[in-house]
Amino acid sequence: MSKCRALQCGLDEDLTNLTRFLRSHGVPHRITEERGQQVVWTRDETAAKVVRELYAQGVPEPLAGPSPRRATPQLDWRRMLRLIPVTMLVLLVTALVALVTRLGTDVQAIALFTFTPVTANGYIAAAPDMQQWWRLVAPMLLHFGWLHLAFNALWYWELGRRIELRSGSVWLLGLTLLFALISNTAQWLFGGPGVFGGLSGVLYGLLGYCWLYQLLAPNVHFDLPRGVVVMMLGWLVLCLTGLVTMLGFGAIANAAHVGGLVIGCLCGAIAGGLQRRVQ
Repeated sequence: MSKCRALQCGLDEDLTNLTRFLRSHGVPHRITEERGQQVVWTRDETAAKVVRELYAQGVPEPLAGPSPRRATPQLDWRRMLRLIPVTMLVLLVTALVALVTRLGTDVQAIALFTFTPVTANGYIAAAPDMQQWWRLVAPMLLHFGWLHLAFNALWYWELGRRIELRSGSVWLLGLTLLFALISNTAQWLFGGPGVFGGLSGVLYGLLGYCWLYQLLAPNVHFDLPRGVVVMMLGWLVLCLTGLVTMLGFGAIANAAHVGGLVIGCLCGAIAGGLQRRVQ
């Protein structure tokens, strides 16, 4: 039930764009009329803060001109860049790396993003080179095929924007780099030197973070649709059985998935526990 007064404005204000944005991001709200004004109600103060920030940045401004459908995407992109810049940046860089590496088919380009460097004789080194520290997270940008890229990009968009809207851009960037470091290291330790990549280790970290945080300190942003956690965990178990590889979908970085999920759950439990204490 909406119980927090987030915003009030005149009856002449057009709140259509605001409500569409809130619905698309899973923010429960309702609008009532009181004493000649529109009042926007949300479930809690966190969601109310989001509404106020959106309103201040011009989200509810009415669209002008006879072709509003053409103007809407432009406004949405500007809005996205303001609200979730890290989510957009990670997706952009990932897409650029996919182009540079030709979706994992250009061997020379791939060598720039491997966890351990390529030696002079053309083999993957057995240990990381700390002078090339960026390699510890770089594999998250590698993808092998359109399906691999599309699946990971879709889930980073879904999970990343939730965290960025709730906790901020710096927090999402820190979690992304941390989860990439842990998941990549886990894959190298348990899978041995080799070529691996993808955002999936980070995704399982973000999933675990939202999952545990929501259990301890519920909020509208981390309230994932029913079945998402079950589906992702089910896919993880299916990959661990080796059936996915047997069916010809390629090698799966299972250690990266498990490592990402473990560190994500740990961070979510800590952050959610701290948030619960201050509520």
